[in-house]
Amino acid sequence: MTAMTAVPVSARVVFRAVLAVGLVGAVAGCADEPEPEATASSWREPDSYTYTLRSSEGERSLIGAFRITVRDGAVVKAVGLDDSGRRVVDDVPDTVPTIGELLGEWRQARRDDADKAEVEYARDGHPERISLDWMENAIDDEALYVISDFEPADG
Repeated sequence: MTAMTAVPVSARVVFRAVLAVGLVGAVAGCADEPEPEATASSWREPDSYTYTLRSSEGERSLIGAFRITVRDGAVVKAVGLDDSGRRVVDDVPDTVPTIGELLGEWRQARRDDADKAEVEYARDGHPERISLDWMENAIDDEALYVISDFEPADG
């Protein structure tokens, strides 16, 4: 199983504060466990790749399972893998995102102080799960994106 890191926004602030205090008195020992943001910042979205997206939760048009092909930074092909995914591809194909667009939504949720904005990363740094909830007690404002079968294009 792939190692992942999930860091809610509030935990990230506490983590950084504890890390800063710990670094004042420590010289070594941090190399084994990278800061969660370091994994994300080390990964660069390739211009071309394919991936599978399972999008669920909330009242949104982007619900379903998809196999997505990205070329030159844009979605060029999306195949719905279930009934919901096929409806999205047929009715609103422009809503099918690149991984970069999903990360952009996560960044926006963080800027907007969402109650939950978490990303879990694979060892190579690409996101594998993005979980968003803008208001904890609001109904149907959540989004969950599960990314699998990520394959950068040769080139």
